[in-house]
This record gives sequence, C-alpha cells and structure tokens, in this order.
Amino acid sequence: MSYSVGQVAALAKVTVRTLHHYDEIGLLVPGERSRAGHRRYGDADLDRLQRIRFYRELGFPLDEVAVLLDDPGADPQEHLRRQHGLLTGRIARLQQMAAAVETAMEARRMGINLTPEEKFEVFGDADPDRYEEEAQRRWGGTEAYAASRRRTAAYTKEDWKRLRDAFDALHARMADLLAAGVPAGSPRAMDVAEEHRRFISDHYYACTYEIHAGLGELYVADPRFTATYEAIKPGLARYMRDAMKANATRAGA
Repeated sequence: MSYSVGQVAALAKVTVRTLHHYDEIGLLVPGERSRAGHRRYGDADLDRLQRIRFYRELGFPLDEVAVLLDDPGADPQEHLRRQHGLLTGRIARLQQMAAAVETAMEARRMGINLTPEEKFEVFGDADPDRYEEEAQRRWGGTEAYAASRRRTAAYTKEDWKRLRDAFDALHARMADLLAAGVPAGSPRAMDVAEEHRRFISDHYYACTYEIHAGLGELYVADPRFTATYEAIKPGLARYMRDAMKANATRAGA
C-alpha cells in the first residue's frame, strides 16, 4: 500500500511543503512515483519519517538527522547523550526564566522602589514594571495591595534579596515534603504553609487564612504561577494549594 504526499502530511502532522523539502535534500525520498510523477510513500518511508520526526523533536538539525539515519559509522547513542545535555541546559534556563517572571510579578504586586540597575540585579531579565497594569487590575482596589505598597516602599535591594531567598527556602522545604511523599494535608505540610502565610503577613500585607487559601488557588489557576512552582518540583503548585487550603481549614477558616 502506498500513500500520497497529502495523506502522509495528514498522518504525520507535517506540511506538504516539508515533505517536498525532505525529498529535495534527499532526507526522505518517496519509494514510488505515480505514472503522473506524483510522490507515493510506502510503509518503509513512513517508518523513516517517524524516525526523522523523533530526532527533530529532540532538536537535531536536518543534516545531523541524515547522518544518524544513513551513516553506518554514526553512533546514535553518543548523539543522543549530547542532545540530552543541550536539552537539559535549555530546560534549566527556562525554569530560571519562569521563576524570574513569578518573582517580578510578586514584586510588582507588592510594590517596589528600586533603581533599574537594582531591579535587574534582583530580578534578572524579568522587569516587574511590565506587570504594573495587571497588578493594578487584579489587586489595585484591595487593602492588601495598598498595604503592601506602603510597607515595601522603603525596602532596599538587600531587603528584596533577603526576602527572595527566605521565600525560596520556604518553597524548597515544601518541595522536599512533596518529594518525600508527605501528604499535603499532614501537619508537617500545613506547618510550612502556615510559615508561608505568616511570611507574607510579616513582610507584605495582612494575609488572612481566606486570602492565603485564595492565593493557593491562584498558584494552580494562573499558568505563570503554576510554571514557577512546577519548575521547582513537578506537582508543587497543587501541593502548595492543597497544603494552604488544609491549613486554613485547620484554623477554622
């Protein structure tokens, strides 16, 4: 059985133009041609296309894909090890970027008073000023927002670094509990959630149990918050939400 270029494009979820290009560079030459000269692909061609897509998903350039498929002296394992290292590094950079965006959003919500140089040093590439409009829209009318801006107006660069490190330490402790299989509703997890709530109250605004539980819901509902916690530990966003909710229930809220 053979397939037309349109059928293969639909099956493999690639464009017809991509298949034409693969043919032109010799990466995937169809095994047959119709009497009219149209490309026809057989099962072996589809198998090769599947392998091409596998390597492309891993980020290999087309010339390396050709080597992996056609050069008998190529070592796929070595290529995969190298690509794994590149992908791992890319993931780490994306996780850092997600964490920086989360920090910047929180800083803008709470109010900051740093120079551009200091903001870059504390928050990296994620400029919190970019989130001013969203922060105003979501929290501008609340007393918590006003209180946090009043309280943090005098915070220095060193203050923000200290608070960032302390907050990161709380998140790391929660991630350790998750990794250890400790239930989110356990006293240990609720105790860390309570420290998290008190930290916000001590340094930003009066964070009631109701507000804290709502913040936990935001960690799951907002993809940017979720990405930050997932970058620390997969599943942490929901774990934080559940622990914060359980702690509020324990307090009778």
